[in-house]
Amino acid sequence: MRIRRLLTVEDQAEGPYVEVPFEVHGARSLEVVLDYDTSSAVIDLGCEGPGGWRGWSGGAKERFVITAERASGGYLAGELEDGVWKVVLGLHRLPAEGVEAILDIHLPATGGVEPEPAPPRPASEARGRRRDLPSSSGLTWFAGDCHAHTLHSDGRLSLKQLAAHGAARNLDFLAVTEHNTVSHFAELAGTGAAYGITLLPGQEVTTARGHANAFGRIGWVDFRQHPDRWVEQAEEQGGFLSINHPIADDCAWQWPLTRRPAHAEIMHSTWLARPADSGIWAWWTAWGTDVVPLGGGDFHRPEDGHPVGAPTTWAAAHDAGEEAVLDALKQGRTAVSLGTDGPLLLRVDGQLVAVGAEGTVFVTLDGRRRVVRSAHEELPDGVGPYRLETPDRRILAISQ
Repeated sequence: MRIRRLLTVEDQAEGPYVEVPFEVHGARSLEVVLDYDTSSAVIDLGCEGPGGWRGWSGGAKERFVITAERASGGYLAGELEDGVWKVVLGLHRLPAEGVEAILDIHLPATGGVEPEPAPPRPASEARGRRRDLPSSSGLTWFAGDCHAHTLHSDGRLSLKQLAAHGAARNLDFLAVTEHNTVSHFAELAGTGAAYGITLLPGQEVTTARGHANAFGRIGWVDFRQHPDRWVEQAEEQGGFLSINHPIADDCAWQWPLTRRPAHAEIMHSTWLARPADSGIWAWWTAWGTDVVPLGGGDFHRPEDGHPVGAPTTWAAAHDAGEEAVLDALKQGRTAVSLGTDGPLLLRVDGQLVAVGAEGTVFVTLDGRRRVVRSAHEELPDGVGPYRLETPDRRILAISQ
């Protein structure tokens, strides 16, 4: 069937999402194709069945297929329930005159699920990540990245390719945080084990007024609800929510919240281009300095020019497994740096320690400054959070 719909700014003013219903009876596969003038508009694409949410690809795809056994990246495979289904369109950007959207819905599908790229070969030997870092008793500092994407949303790499990339970067863990979908969750543990890296379950809950990462195996978070509900759901199911890139371009955080989540992506890959920019530091001070800092590379594709682990989030955990690393992040045993090899500012048994930071400047929240004179130096507690800078004020590492 073909459905034509003129989408206007009046539609967008009524709400950011438009549902297009259609009937399914006895079908074993479904294909949806969206066509519109992409030069003048950006329309996101998703799907909901009678049994619940079936997937989201945002503006990254204009076609998806769902069958009982397989589905396009970002969508959940499974039997097609009889009843009313909905194509969900996100009105991200529309021209003043509106845009015509054409939906072709095929029952059964006319084509198959897009093939994934050939997976890279796993390393023949276990990758040793021995780092001589001071840590509290029973804990080890593990290096990772709390924000990355694959073909399950708008990334260019498959999950296997991303895992191989993270392992090659000498990361211990990598959070896979796809936009508004959890279709990747089932593959994380096996893929991570094959490539020698812990892949953490995450969902980037994505709206035009801001993004947040929901961490843990907490199920799908409905991005169409108010973020107060995101915070509640994450906590109720044992996970946690973190505000993403709160001052980044057109996806800065704009939502008012009844209760703020305990975490925020203080260092984001956009910082790499201007590390002396203290805007995020001003936001952190205004938002609340008790927020646990995380770092996110927001990796999408190799050609963007920054790899996973830039910046790096460090987690002081009992081991490098999923449960232990998520617990360390949740409990706030974190530090953030520009990468895995640069200066670090760690908290060890309550004491701040600068590692590999000789010649940098230690800065407290109230502006006190001290030059670090050695490669391993204990620093006095003052007013935090704290940062390490170069003499010309480029921020290198942060800690609470």
